[in-house]
Amino acid sequence: MKKILLLSDTHSYIDERILHYAKKADEVWHAGDIGHLKVTDAIETLNPLRAVYGNIDDDKIRATHPL
Repeated sequence: MKKILLLSDTHSYIDERILHYAKKADEVWHAGDIGHLKVTDAIETLNPLRAVYGNIDDDKIRATHPL
């Protein structure tokens, strides 16, 4: 069975606890309000990531993670 970590509303915050769970997942889905690309960059070093932008995300994030 595939393990998917689903998260959202990180608002530029990433810590070891989030990364701990990301390591245990087979894939990570971020459902918006990323805040800063450092969040998705850190997750992508561990596992495949699918992400969409949220209403707080700037043009750079929107271009990188479209709907």
